Amino acid sequence: MLRLHMKNVILLLSMLGVNSAVADVLRMPDPGSQAGQRTVLSVEMPARGMTMDKVEELFGTPVEKVPAVGEPPIARWVYNDFIVYFEHQWVLNSVLTRDAPQP
Repeated sequence: MLRLHMKNVILLLSMLGVNSAVADVLRMPDPGSQAGQRTVLSVEMPARGMTMDKVEELFGTPVEKVPAVGEPPIARWVYNDFIVYFEHQWVLNSVLTRDAPQP
């Protein structure tokens, strides 16, 4: 089975010309919308593989930077609408918080 580390994946994507600095947009139905109406919430968040520097450049300084723990080191940055999890300096995942803005 082929196992790739995050560094190798990012290197491979950059060699293929894939831009890893694109943000993800989460769209989901608003649970508070009326029957027959469809309201969609949309929040732009950092994409997997983005670097810490790029996240801070695009999304600004986080409300809180929680230091890395464990092996591999996992850090998290807390923003108003989402939390970003990093392995070393690369985004693993971005998660919408409960306090995300309403339409």
